[in-house]
Amino acid sequence: MNKTIHRIPIKPLGIGLSLFLVISYCLCVLYGLLVSGPALHHELFELLPGFVWITWPSFFVGIAWSVATAWYIALVFAPLYNYFAGGLR
Repeated sequence: MNKTIHRIPIKPLGIGLSLFLVISYCLCVLYGLLVSGPALHHELFELLPGFVWITWPSFFVGIAWSVATAWYIALVFAPLYNYFAGGLR
């Protein structure tokens, strides 16, 4: 039986994860502004260094941390997956 190994390319994974985390971050901030009030921003304080509820600079710090986290995951996960998937032949 001929098995095809599907490799995960790092660049599309990093871009996709970046968009996913930035959209999720923006939705969380929007939810905090419109619905939740002060309860949600305490969670964001713990997750994002440099985040202060809510100023424009801290909003962009949150976006930067989301993108950095996405690329860290892509740069670690894709090579690990590709290595172990290639070894299962």
